[in-house]
Amino acid sequence: MLYLGTAPSEISPILKTKALCALAGALLVAGKASAEPPAEKIDLKQFPAETVNEVVVPVPSEVFAVLEKLGNPNWRAELGPAKTFPATADRAQDALLLGTVIADGFIAVEAEDSERVKDIGRNVLTLAEAINVRKSVVARSNSIVEKADARKWDAVRREFDGALQDVNQAMAELNDEQLAQLVSLGGWLRGTEALTSIVDSKYSTQRAELLHQPLLVDYFSRQLSKMSPRLRGKEIVGDIRRSLDRINPLIEKNNGDIRPEAVAEIHTITSEVVGRIRSKAG
Repeated sequence: MLYLGTAPSEISPILKTKALCALAGALLVAGKASAEPPAEKIDLKQFPAETVNEVVVPVPSEVFAVLEKLGNPNWRAELGPAKTFPATADRAQDALLLGTVIADGFIAVEAEDSERVKDIGRNVLTLAEAINVRKSVVARSNSIVEKADARKWDAVRREFDGALQDVNQAMAELNDEQLAQLVSLGGWLRGTEALTSIVDSKYSTQRAELLHQPLLVDYFSRQLSKMSPRLRGKEIVGDIRRSLDRINPLIEKNNGDIRPEAVAEIHTITSEVVGRIRSKAG
């Protein structure tokens, strides 16, 4: 979830834009609790990085590892009550919803909650069917359930990561790049909601540094502005655009730090918009 700078990209933004830019961008593969003493500083330049269009972000597993060293987060508290999310018959809404559910999956893995992981895996399959990419995630969904039963958490993380890549690849093949961007955006919003909660619960400037990603927010804003009039005209897409406009100044550093009140406000904004994404389902 941080930005490091810009770089030219030779990789398709559909393949590289990941919903879980969020818990790090919010969430993908997580580092586990470490016996090492808490880190005194986060050196962003040392992270391995991936390119999202022209925005460089750290590999999410590295961000998770830093979070663990700064104090073991209470991932279970970030899950909230269990809920099933049926399809809504609106493919844009379902794409956003799928992103939030995949983000939930990574949080559930961090919480090592096998039952929730299995429920989420089935939700992923339902929503993938709603946007016509069910075939691309059937094997992943089955594997998520199987590996969660065996509590093979590293393998479950890989399957969630793979499911997201498979969805994006399938959408690219169907020329549904705009829906793929909505999947990524839904995941980013849900992951940021969880990350800001974690940062706010035990604030430090080092933790708050994970939120400094102005180019990534700008990237999502630009993608929304370039979408078809049909998608731009949807109420939920308008809500998200306005939310990004509110978040953008908050992630800028004030005298070198993102202050606690900014973290809390980002959490409020993302919680509200995620709630709206989910309000038409279930």
